[in-house]
Amino acid sequence: MATVALGSSLSPLIDRDHQTSSWISASSTTIWTAYPSDGIYTTSGFGGSTEPSGSGDTYVGNVGKPYGSNIIIIPPEQASKYKYVAKFTGSPTGEWKVVIWNKIGPGGRMDGWYGNACRSFALAAGQTKYVAFAPNSQGGWAMTKAASIPKDQYGGYASTWGEFDFGSTENDGWSGFDVSAIQAQYAQLEVQGMQICSALNKGLCSYITKGAKVVHNAYTTSTAELGGIGGNLLPGPVRLAVEIGFEE
Repeated sequence: MATVALGSSLSPLIDRDHQTSSWISASSTTIWTAYPSDGIYTTSGFGGSTEPSGSGDTYVGNVGKPYGSNIIIIPPEQASKYKYVAKFTGSPTGEWKVVIWNKIGPGGRMDGWYGNACRSFALAAGQTKYVAFAPNSQGGWAMTKAASIPKDQYGGYASTWGEFDFGSTENDGWSGFDVSAIQAQYAQLEVQGMQICSALNKGLCSYITKGAKVVHNAYTTSTAELGGIGGNLLPGPVRLAVEIGFEE
C-alpha cells in the first residue's frame, strides 16, 4: 500500500505556538454553536470508545465500538448538546456527496481513507447537515459532485479533504482541523473548494478554492511536510462550520 502524506496534517494537528482562546459565550451564538454551561455533554448515539495506542503519525485514537460509531449524523436541534460538532453546508448550486472516515481503518491500519468511510450523505444546493464526533476521534472527509469520491491509483480518496482531530488524548485534549489538497494534487485530479472555520474562534479558518487558486492556512503538496497548518484549538467544545464547494 502506498504511503500518503497524511501524517503531516493529521498528526500532530496541535501547534501550541499558534494557539487561540477567544471563546464566544453561548448567549451570543446561534443554537448550534451553543454548548452546556455545566460541561456535561451527551453521548447519545455513539458506541463505545476504543483505547488509544501508539504515538505521532501512528497514533490510534477512538474509532468507536462498533467501528465507526464515534461519528454520527445528528438533528440540528441536538447539536448544542454534543462536545464536537461540524456543520456542513453545500454550495448554492449543485448537489454534493460527502464521506467521513477515521484515520485508522477497521483493521487497525492507517488506511481509513481507502474506501473505509464510516458515514456518507448528500448535500443539496445550500443544504446543511450536522455531524457529531466522539472525543479523541481523528480522521477526515472528502466530497464530490460525481456518484462516488474520486480515488487515486491505490484506491485512496483523492479529492479535497477536510481533516480533524477532536479532543486528542495524545495532545492533552486539544483539537485541530485543516483543509488539504494533497491527495487530489498527487493524483492529478480536481481540487474542489472547501472552507472550515471555527465558529467559536472568530477568524480562524482553513480554506482552498477550486483548482487551489487561493490557499489559506491549508495543505498542498508544497507544504505536505510541515506541521501546525490549520486551526489549533484549546481543550473544550468545538463547532466547525464547513462550506462544501467554497469559492472566496
